[in-house]
Amino acid sequence: MEKIKILKKENATHDVVHLVTEKPENIQYKPGQAVDIAIDNPTWKNEIRPFTFTSLPEDDHLEFHIKTYPDHNGVTEQIGQLKAGDHLLIGEVFGDIAYKDEGIFLAGGAGITPFIAILKDLKRKNKIGNNKLLFANKKEIDIVESAFFRDLLHKNFINILSDEDKPGYEKGFISRAIIEKYKDIAQPYYYLCGPPPMMDAVTKHLVDMDVAESYIIKEAF
Repeated sequence: MEKIKILKKENATHDVVHLVTEKPENIQYKPGQAVDIAIDNPTWKNEIRPFTFTSLPEDDHLEFHIKTYPDHNGVTEQIGQLKAGDHLLIGEVFGDIAYKDEGIFLAGGAGITPFIAILKDLKRKNKIGNNKLLFANKKEIDIVESAFFRDLLHKNFINILSDEDKPGYEKGFISRAIIEKYKDIAQPYYYLCGPPPMMDAVTKHLVDMDVAESYIIKEAF
């Protein structure tokens, strides 16, 4: 694994940190892909976790949005305590989520990260088109990069909150009814990323809606 320095750290939400780091010369990745990362100290260097790039391949730095769990005493709790000047260890790039054509992005919580990079890339190419994002969170304060998505997608940025009932937001989870409410025949692809229970439930909804497996884009496990 290669050592990289943290150049900048800021809070993206109350429990998500946005890291900007050095970029190794030989690293190559596509929007939507992830990489193995560890903290560069003796206690944590063997605790390797996958995190998705939220920067673009042509950037001269790397970016990550990482949800921290302060009560877990684990890797993300430690990452939450890091600062500019500290180092990470970066390993192999991997990932099966890649943009194919217009569709609906279905994200739950920290599962938004591959879509940050993909939508940044589409913005750069002026190819946002009629892509939609359905983003599920517990509360409004949990929404990562809300201003970016709202400015980019406008009415095609749809938020679903499970623990709050607010005007302008869908209530509950990403249900079949919500998917069907926002689906478009001209948008055959469904991009899916989130916690395993959400992934399982939404995949079942899509299968029940007769969406072909080749049009469901998600990480292969």
